[in-house]
Amino acid sequence: MDRILILGGGVGGTIVANLLSRKLRRQIDDQEVEVTIVDQSGNHVYQPGFMYITFGNEQEKNLSRPERSLIDERVKLVVDEVTRVDDTTHSVTLASGATLPYDQLVLATGSRIAPEEIEHFDTEAHHFYTAQAARSMRVALDAFSGGSIVVAIAGMPYKCPPAPLEVSFLIEAELRQRGLRDKSQVHFCSPIGRAFTIESVSDMATPVLEEKGIELHTFFNVETIDPARKVVQSLEGEELHYDLLVLVPPHHGAQFLIDSGLAPAPGGWLPTDHHTLQVGGRPDVYALGDTTDLPLSKAGSTAHFEAPIVAERIAAWVTGKPLNEKRANYTGRVMCFFEIGDGKGTLLRFDYDHPPHPPKPGRIWHLGKVLFNKTYWHTVPRGRV
Repeated sequence: MDRILILGGGVGGTIVANLLSRKLRRQIDDQEVEVTIVDQSGNHVYQPGFMYITFGNEQEKNLSRPERSLIDERVKLVVDEVTRVDDTTHSVTLASGATLPYDQLVLATGSRIAPEEIEHFDTEAHHFYTAQAARSMRVALDAFSGGSIVVAIAGMPYKCPPAPLEVSFLIEAELRQRGLRDKSQVHFCSPIGRAFTIESVSDMATPVLEEKGIELHTFFNVETIDPARKVVQSLEGEELHYDLLVLVPPHHGAQFLIDSGLAPAPGGWLPTDHHTLQVGGRPDVYALGDTTDLPLSKAGSTAHFEAPIVAERIAAWVTGKPLNEKRANYTGRVMCFFEIGDGKGTLLRFDYDHPPHPPKPGRIWHLGKVLFNKTYWHTVPRGRV
Protein backbone atom coordinates (compact mmCIF):
# COMPACT_ATOMS: atom_id res chain seq x y z
CA MET A 1 0.00 0.00 0.00
CA ASP A 2 1.21 3.52 -0.86
CA ARG A 3 0.93 5.73 2.22
CA ILE A 4 0.39 9.45 1.72
CA LEU A 5 0.79 11.36 4.96
CA ILE A 6 -0.31 14.98 5.29
CA LEU A 7 0.81 16.93 8.36
CA GLY A 8 -1.58 19.79 9.10
CA GLY A 9 -5.31 20.18 8.62
CA GLY A 10 -5.37 23.81 7.57
CA VAL A 11 -6.21 25.16 4.12
CA GLY A 12 -3.38 23.46 2.24
CA GLY A 13 -3.48 20.08 3.92
CA THR A 14 -7.26 19.79 3.69
CA ILE A 15 -7.41 20.67 0.00
CA VAL A 16 -4.57 18.28 -0.87
CA ALA A 17 -6.34 15.44 0.96
CA ASN A 18 -9.68 16.06 -0.76
CA LEU A 19 -8.13 16.42 -4.21
CA LEU A 20 -6.11 13.22 -3.77
CA SER A 21 -9.20 11.37 -2.58
CA ARG A 22 -10.99 12.31 -5.80
CA LYS A 23 -8.02 11.66 -8.07
CA LEU A 24 -7.19 8.29 -6.48
CA ARG A 25 -10.70 7.11 -5.67
CA ARG A 26 -10.22 3.69 -7.30
CA GLN A 27 -6.81 3.06 -5.72
CA ILE A 28 -8.14 4.01 -2.27
CA ASP A 29 -11.23 1.86 -2.64
CA ASP A 30 -9.04 -1.08 -3.70
CA GLN A 31 -6.82 -0.44 -0.63
CA GLU A 32 -3.80 0.29 -2.78
CA VAL A 33 -3.42 3.80 -1.35
CA GLU A 34 -3.99 5.32 2.08
CA VAL A 35 -4.36 9.09 2.57
CA THR A 36 -3.99 10.32 6.17
CA ILE A 37 -4.09 13.78 7.75
CA VAL A 38 -2.41 14.35 11.10
CA ASP A 39 -3.68 17.46 12.89
CA GLN A 40 -2.95 18.53 16.45
CA SER A 41 -6.41 19.85 17.30
CA GLY A 42 -8.71 18.10 14.85
CA ASN A 43 -10.37 21.45 14.14
CA HIS A 44 -10.07 23.52 10.98
CA VAL A 45 -9.83 27.24 11.75
CA TYR A 46 -10.50 30.08 9.30
CA GLN A 47 -7.76 32.42 10.50
CA PRO A 48 -8.54 35.44 8.26
CA GLY A 49 -11.74 35.79 10.25
CA PHE A 50 -9.86 36.77 13.41
CA MET A 51 -9.52 40.35 12.20
CA TYR A 52 -13.29 40.56 11.92
CA ILE A 53 -13.69 39.56 15.56
CA THR A 54 -12.00 42.88 16.26
CA PHE A 55 -13.71 44.99 13.60
CA GLY A 56 -16.66 43.16 12.08
CA ASN A 57 -18.61 41.60 14.91
CA GLU A 58 -17.54 38.11 13.85
CA GLN A 59 -17.85 35.33 16.42
CA GLU A 60 -15.22 32.73 17.14
CA LYS A 61 -17.76 29.90 16.88
CA ASN A 62 -18.21 30.70 13.18
CA LEU A 63 -14.50 30.37 12.44
CA SER A 64 -13.92 26.73 13.37
CA ARG A 65 -15.29 23.39 12.22
CA PRO A 66 -14.27 19.79 12.88
CA GLU A 67 -11.71 18.71 10.32
CA ARG A 68 -13.58 15.42 9.92
CA SER A 69 -16.60 17.33 8.56
CA LEU A 70 -14.50 18.88 5.78
CA ILE A 71 -12.57 15.91 4.43
CA ASP A 72 -13.67 13.03 2.24
CA GLU A 73 -14.73 9.91 4.13
CA ARG A 74 -11.90 8.00 2.42
CA VAL A 75 -9.31 10.20 4.14
CA LYS A 76 -8.12 9.06 7.57
CA LEU A 77 -7.74 11.64 10.34
CA VAL A 78 -5.30 11.29 13.25
CA VAL A 79 -5.61 13.90 16.00
CA ASP A 80 -2.18 14.10 17.60
CA GLU A 81 0.91 16.29 17.77
CA VAL A 82 3.89 15.60 15.51
CA THR A 83 7.21 15.56 17.33
CA ARG A 84 9.61 14.39 14.65
CA VAL A 85 10.02 13.44 11.00
CA ASP A 86 12.70 10.90 10.05
CA ASP A 87 13.26 11.12 6.32
CA THR A 88 15.74 8.23 6.40
CA THR A 89 13.16 5.73 7.70
CA HIS A 90 10.24 7.55 6.08
CA SER A 91 8.35 7.82 9.35
CA VAL A 92 6.70 10.42 11.57
CA THR A 93 6.67 10.21 15.37
CA LEU A 94 3.68 11.53 17.33
CA ALA A 95 3.40 12.83 20.90
CA SER A 96 1.36 9.77 21.81
CA GLY A 97 4.35 7.60 20.95
CA ALA A 98 2.81 6.25 17.74
CA THR A 99 4.86 6.09 14.56
CA LEU A 100 3.35 6.55 11.11
CA PRO A 101 5.19 5.42 7.95
CA TYR A 102 4.92 7.33 4.69
CA ASP A 103 5.81 6.99 1.04
CA GLN A 104 4.86 10.57 0.20
CA LEU A 105 4.85 13.30 2.85
CA VAL A 106 3.06 16.66 2.67
CA LEU A 107 4.08 19.34 5.17
CA ALA A 108 1.26 21.83 5.63
CA THR A 109 2.18 22.80 9.17
CA GLY A 110 1.61 26.54 8.96
CA SER A 111 3.41 29.04 11.16
CA ARG A 112 3.44 29.78 14.87
CA ILE A 113 3.51 33.15 16.56
CA ALA A 114 6.07 33.93 19.27
CA PRO A 115 5.02 37.13 21.10
CA GLU A 116 7.11 35.97 24.08
CA GLU A 117 10.24 36.92 22.14
CA ILE A 118 9.43 40.61 22.70
CA GLU A 119 9.63 41.52 26.38
CA HIS A 120 6.42 43.12 27.74
CA PHE A 121 4.45 42.11 24.63
CA ASP A 122 1.91 40.24 26.74
CA THR A 123 1.09 43.24 28.94
CA GLU A 124 1.57 46.15 26.53
CA ALA A 125 0.74 45.07 23.00
CA HIS A 126 -2.27 43.72 21.14
CA HIS A 127 -2.53 41.59 18.01
CA PHE A 128 -5.16 39.76 15.96
CA TYR A 129 -3.54 36.43 15.11
CA THR A 130 -5.67 34.37 17.51
CA ALA A 131 -9.34 34.63 18.41
CA GLN A 132 -8.50 35.45 22.03
CA ALA A 133 -6.07 38.20 21.01
CA ALA A 134 -8.62 39.66 18.58
CA ARG A 135 -11.22 39.82 21.37
CA SER A 136 -8.73 41.50 23.69
CA MET A 137 -7.90 44.05 20.99
CA ARG A 138 -11.62 44.80 20.61
CA VAL A 139 -11.86 45.50 24.35
CA ALA A 140 -8.83 47.82 24.12
CA LEU A 141 -10.34 49.71 21.19
CA ASP A 142 -13.63 50.11 23.07
CA ALA A 143 -11.72 51.62 25.99
CA PHE A 144 -9.66 53.95 23.81
CA SER A 145 -10.79 57.57 24.08
CA GLY A 146 -7.97 59.36 22.29
CA GLY A 147 -4.19 59.49 22.05
CA SER A 148 -1.55 57.72 20.00
CA ILE A 149 -2.13 54.37 18.29
CA VAL A 150 0.94 52.61 16.89
CA VAL A 151 0.67 49.67 14.47
CA ALA A 152 4.05 48.01 13.96
CA ILE A 153 5.73 44.74 12.97
CA ALA A 154 8.01 42.71 15.24
CA GLY A 155 9.68 40.41 12.76
CA MET A 156 9.41 39.25 9.16
CA PRO A 157 8.02 37.20 7.53
CA TYR A 158 4.54 37.03 9.04
CA LYS A 159 1.08 35.74 8.13
CA CYS A 160 -1.07 37.82 5.77
CA PRO A 161 1.30 40.65 4.79
CA PRO A 162 -1.50 43.20 4.06
CA ALA A 163 -3.05 42.72 7.51
CA PRO A 164 -1.15 45.43 9.45
CA LEU A 165 -2.07 48.02 6.81
CA GLU A 166 -5.66 46.79 6.77
CA VAL A 167 -5.84 47.10 10.55
CA SER A 168 -4.44 50.64 10.40
CA PHE A 169 -7.09 51.66 7.86
CA LEU A 170 -9.90 50.00 9.83
CA ILE A 171 -8.79 51.64 13.09
CA GLU A 172 -8.70 55.07 11.45
CA ALA A 173 -12.18 54.58 9.99
CA GLU A 174 -13.55 53.52 13.37
CA LEU A 175 -12.02 56.54 15.09
CA ARG A 176 -13.83 58.84 12.65
CA GLN A 177 -17.11 57.00 13.15
CA ARG A 178 -16.79 57.35 16.92
CA GLY A 179 -15.86 61.04 16.79
CA LEU A 180 -12.35 60.38 18.11
CA ARG A 181 -10.25 61.16 15.05
CA ASP A 182 -9.36 64.72 16.08
CA LYS A 183 -8.19 63.41 19.45
CA SER A 184 -6.04 60.65 18.00
CA GLN A 185 -2.88 59.99 16.04
CA VAL A 186 -2.41 56.78 14.05
CA HIS A 187 1.10 55.59 13.18
CA PHE A 188 1.95 52.77 10.78
CA CYS A 189 5.48 51.40 11.03
CA SER A 190 6.99 49.47 8.13
CA PRO A 191 10.20 47.44 8.60
CA ILE A 192 11.36 48.32 5.08
CA GLY A 193 11.76 51.53 3.07
CA ARG A 194 8.15 51.75 1.91
CA ALA A 195 4.65 50.97 3.15
CA PHE A 196 4.53 47.44 1.71
CA THR A 197 7.01 44.87 0.44
CA ILE A 198 5.59 44.83 -3.12
CA GLU A 199 6.22 48.20 -4.77
CA SER A 200 2.95 48.37 -6.72
CA VAL A 201 0.92 47.70 -3.57
CA SER A 202 2.95 50.28 -1.68
CA ASP A 203 2.21 52.78 -4.45
CA MET A 204 -1.49 52.13 -3.93
CA ALA A 205 -1.40 52.17 -0.13
CA THR A 206 0.81 55.21 0.49
CA PRO A 207 -1.66 57.80 -0.87
CA VAL A 208 -4.41 56.15 1.19
CA LEU A 209 -2.26 56.52 4.31
CA GLU A 210 -1.73 60.18 3.47
CA GLU A 211 -5.41 60.77 2.73
CA LYS A 212 -6.41 59.24 6.05
CA GLY A 213 -3.73 61.13 7.98
CA ILE A 214 -1.92 57.97 9.10
CA GLU A 215 1.75 58.73 9.68
CA LEU A 216 4.09 56.32 7.90
CA HIS A 217 7.38 55.38 9.56
CA THR A 218 9.73 53.38 7.34
CA PHE A 219 12.69 51.24 8.45
CA PHE A 220 11.04 50.70 11.81
CA ASN A 221 11.86 47.18 13.02
CA VAL A 222 10.50 46.70 16.52
CA GLU A 223 13.14 45.76 19.07
CA THR A 224 11.85 46.63 22.55
CA ILE A 225 8.87 47.97 24.47
CA ASP A 226 9.37 50.36 27.40
CA PRO A 227 6.18 50.09 29.50
CA ALA A 228 7.25 52.75 31.99
CA ARG A 229 7.48 55.42 29.29
CA LYS A 230 4.86 53.84 26.98
CA VAL A 231 7.38 53.81 24.15
CA VAL A 232 8.11 51.25 21.43
CA GLN A 233 11.67 51.30 20.15
CA SER A 234 13.06 50.18 16.79
CA LEU A 235 16.34 48.49 15.90
CA GLU A 236 17.14 51.66 13.96
CA GLY A 237 16.90 53.80 17.12
CA GLU A 238 13.53 55.48 16.59
CA GLU A 239 11.05 55.76 19.46
CA LEU A 240 7.28 56.20 19.32
CA HIS A 241 4.95 56.93 22.22
CA TYR A 242 1.77 54.84 22.32
CA ASP A 243 -1.49 54.81 24.20
CA LEU A 244 -2.56 51.75 22.26
CA LEU A 245 0.04 49.46 20.72
CA VAL A 246 -0.77 46.89 18.00
CA LEU A 247 2.14 44.61 17.10
CA VAL A 248 2.49 41.80 14.60
CA PRO A 249 4.30 39.16 16.70
CA PRO A 250 7.36 37.26 15.46
CA HIS A 251 6.50 34.20 13.38
CA HIS A 252 8.32 30.89 12.94
CA GLY A 253 7.82 27.52 11.33
CA ALA A 254 6.99 24.44 13.37
CA GLN A 255 9.64 23.54 15.95
CA PHE A 256 9.63 19.85 15.01
CA LEU A 257 10.75 20.78 11.49
CA ILE A 258 13.88 22.36 12.99
CA ASP A 259 14.38 19.43 15.37
CA SER A 260 14.06 17.00 12.45
CA GLY A 261 16.71 18.79 10.41
CA LEU A 262 14.28 19.69 7.65
CA ALA A 263 14.21 23.45 8.27
CA PRO A 264 17.01 25.75 9.45
CA ALA A 265 16.86 27.59 12.76
CA PRO A 266 15.80 30.08 13.93
CA GLY A 267 13.05 30.69 11.36
CA GLY A 268 12.03 27.11 10.73
CA TRP A 269 10.91 27.78 7.16
CA LEU A 270 11.23 24.80 4.83
CA PRO A 271 13.57 25.14 1.81
CA THR A 272 10.99 24.62 -0.92
CA ASP A 273 11.38 24.44 -4.69
CA HIS A 274 9.58 27.41 -6.25
CA HIS A 275 7.77 25.28 -8.84
CA THR A 276 7.65 21.62 -7.73
CA LEU A 277 7.11 22.48 -4.03
CA GLN A 278 9.47 19.65 -3.08
CA VAL A 279 11.49 20.14 0.09
CA GLY A 280 15.28 20.25 -0.04
CA GLY A 281 15.45 18.24 -3.25
CA ARG A 282 13.55 15.30 -1.73
CA PRO A 283 11.25 13.71 -4.36
CA ASP A 284 8.89 12.37 -1.67
CA VAL A 285 8.43 15.42 0.58
CA TYR A 286 6.32 18.46 -0.33
CA ALA A 287 5.52 21.70 1.48
CA LEU A 288 2.86 24.35 0.98
CA GLY A 289 1.37 27.33 2.76
CA ASP A 290 3.00 29.32 5.54
CA THR A 291 5.68 26.74 6.32
CA THR A 292 7.69 27.28 3.10
CA ASP A 293 10.52 29.73 2.51
CA LEU A 294 9.02 30.86 -0.82
CA PRO A 295 9.12 34.62 -1.54
CA LEU A 296 5.33 34.85 -1.37
CA SER A 297 2.59 35.84 1.04
CA LYS A 298 2.11 33.54 4.00
CA ALA A 299 -1.62 33.30 3.49
CA GLY A 300 -4.41 30.82 2.95
CA SER A 301 -4.66 32.00 -0.64
CA THR A 302 -1.11 30.85 -1.32
CA ALA A 303 -1.81 27.39 0.08
CA HIS A 304 -5.08 27.33 -1.87
CA PHE A 305 -3.26 27.64 -5.19
CA GLU A 306 -0.33 25.41 -4.21
CA ALA A 307 -2.49 22.46 -3.14
CA PRO A 308 -3.52 21.33 -6.65
CA ILE A 309 0.16 21.24 -7.66
CA VAL A 310 1.06 18.90 -4.80
CA ALA A 311 -2.00 16.71 -5.42
CA GLU A 312 -1.22 16.47 -9.15
CA ARG A 313 2.38 15.41 -8.56
CA ILE A 314 1.54 12.80 -5.93
CA ALA A 315 -1.34 11.38 -8.01
CA ALA A 316 1.03 11.01 -10.98
CA TRP A 317 3.53 9.19 -8.75
CA VAL A 318 0.84 6.78 -7.52
CA THR A 319 -0.65 6.04 -10.94
CA GLY A 320 2.59 6.11 -12.91
CA LYS A 321 1.08 8.49 -15.41
CA PRO A 322 3.21 11.26 -17.00
CA LEU A 323 3.10 14.62 -15.28
CA ASN A 324 1.01 17.33 -16.85
CA GLU A 325 3.68 20.03 -16.61
CA LYS A 326 1.18 22.89 -16.74
CA ARG A 327 -0.81 21.50 -13.84
CA ALA A 328 2.18 20.20 -11.88
CA ASN A 329 4.33 23.34 -11.63
CA TYR A 330 3.44 26.22 -9.34
CA THR A 331 3.67 29.69 -10.89
CA GLY A 332 3.50 31.65 -7.64
CA ARG A 333 -0.19 32.45 -8.05
CA VAL A 334 -1.73 34.37 -5.15
CA MET A 335 -4.98 36.31 -4.88
CA CYS A 336 -6.38 38.12 -1.86
CA PHE A 337 -8.68 40.96 -0.92
CA PHE A 338 -7.36 44.08 0.82
CA GLU A 339 -9.54 46.17 3.15
CA ILE A 340 -9.02 49.93 3.33
CA GLY A 341 -11.90 50.83 5.66
CA ASP A 342 -15.21 52.65 5.11
CA GLY A 343 -16.66 49.57 3.41
CA LYS A 344 -14.08 49.67 0.62
CA GLY A 345 -11.31 47.38 -0.51
CA THR A 346 -9.17 46.31 -3.42
CA LEU A 347 -7.73 43.09 -4.84
CA LEU A 348 -4.17 41.76 -4.99
CA ARG A 349 -3.58 39.20 -7.74
CA PHE A 350 -0.07 38.21 -8.80
CA ASP A 351 2.46 35.45 -9.44
CA TYR A 352 6.23 35.05 -9.67
CA ASP A 353 6.45 36.95 -12.94
CA HIS A 354 3.60 39.46 -12.67
CA PRO A 355 3.33 41.91 -9.77
CA PRO A 356 -0.13 42.94 -8.58
CA HIS A 357 -1.88 45.95 -10.06
CA PRO A 358 -4.53 46.73 -7.45
CA PRO A 359 -7.73 48.19 -8.91
CA LYS A 360 -9.05 51.45 -7.54
CA PRO A 361 -10.43 50.77 -4.05
CA GLY A 362 -14.18 50.41 -4.03
CA ARG A 363 -17.13 48.81 -2.33
CA ILE A 364 -17.27 45.85 -4.72
CA TRP A 365 -13.95 44.45 -3.47
CA HIS A 366 -15.00 44.77 0.16
CA LEU A 367 -18.22 42.92 -0.63
CA GLY A 368 -16.16 40.33 -2.48
CA LYS A 369 -14.22 39.63 0.69
CA VAL A 370 -17.42 39.45 2.74
CA LEU A 371 -18.87 36.94 0.25
CA PHE A 372 -15.67 34.89 0.24
CA ASN A 373 -15.71 34.72 4.05
CA LYS A 374 -19.30 33.50 3.99
CA THR A 375 -18.79 30.83 1.31
CA TYR A 376 -15.37 29.60 2.46
CA TRP A 377 -16.60 26.49 4.27
CA HIS A 378 -18.53 25.25 1.25
CA THR A 379 -15.86 25.80 -1.35
CA VAL A 380 -12.17 26.18 -0.48
CA PRO A 381 -11.39 23.31 1.94
CA ARG A 382 -13.25 20.86 -0.26
CA GLY A 383 -11.17 21.85 -3.30
CA ARG A 384 -14.17 23.11 -5.26
CA VAL A 385 -12.58 26.40 -6.33
